[in-house]
Amino acid sequence: MSDKQSSQQEVIDIEYFKKIDLRVGVVKHAEKVPGAKKLLRLLVDIGSETRQIIAGLAEWYKPEDLIGKQVIIVANLKPKKIMNYESQGMLLATCDGDKPLLATVDGTAKPGSKLC
Repeated sequence: MSDKQSSQQEVIDIEYFKKIDLRVGVVKHAEKVPGAKKLLRLLVDIGSETRQIIAGLAEWYKPEDLIGKQVIIVANLKPKKIMNYESQGMLLATCDGDKPLLATVDGTAKPGSKLC
C-alpha cells in the first residue's frame, strides 16, 4: 500500500477497534470446497467452539499443510453463505505480494485466546 493509499484509509478510534473480536484458532480440518477452484473449508478450534471458515486460499495452500496451524480469526464477523457453506469468521492474512501469508502467533497460544 502506498503512502497515498494509507492516508486515504478511514481512521478509527480505539473504541471502534475494540469491537473487533480477534482470536487465536487452531485449524483442525481442511478440505477443498467441491466445485470451487479457490476455496477451502476449514474447521477451526477457537476454544469454546469449532468454527467453519470458508477461505480463498486453495491456490496457495494445500489443505493438509494447514492442519495444526495457529491462525488469527475475526470471530465476531457476521456469518456469510459461500457455495452452500456458512462461513463463521475470517482468517487474517497479508494481501501484499503473490501469495497471501496467514497471520499466526509467535509461539503457542491457547485456542480462543483473545488478541489485545
